[in-house]
Amino acid sequence: MKKFITLSAIALLVSSCSSIPMDPHASRILSSPNPPPKGCKYLGQVVGNQGNFFTGGFTSNRNLEEGAMNDMRNKAAKLGANYIQLVTNRAGSTGSMGGSFGADGGSFGGGSQQTNVTNLGNAYKCPPKLIGLE
Repeated sequence: MKKFITLSAIALLVSSCSSIPMDPHASRILSSPNPPPKGCKYLGQVVGNQGNFFTGGFTSNRNLEEGAMNDMRNKAAKLGANYIQLVTNRAGSTGSMGGSFGADGGSFGGGSQQTNVTNLGNAYKCPPKLIGLE
């Protein structure tokens, strides 16, 4: 049982290191900070996120960013969107600090690392020609 728990924990950490995969139907969704062209229909806001304080430290910054974008595109695809206006992109960090005091004085130390990325966007359905898909 102990080996199973250890192997399960290792599998969880290894799987947390990869980015959230993009659904095949989300691969043709364009994202840009620019407003959509006239003639596009607003479908709603979408939020994409990858990472947390526990698994984010084991995931590369690239995979955090790619996974958050893939998550946002997957959600936009479920709405029927083909264009996302990226509104915000945030990276979160988790840190720690410690210290000690003794007869010789004190010392403090700490650190932080990027642990998550969150994207917020507006999803639109646009005529394909307006956004260069045809």
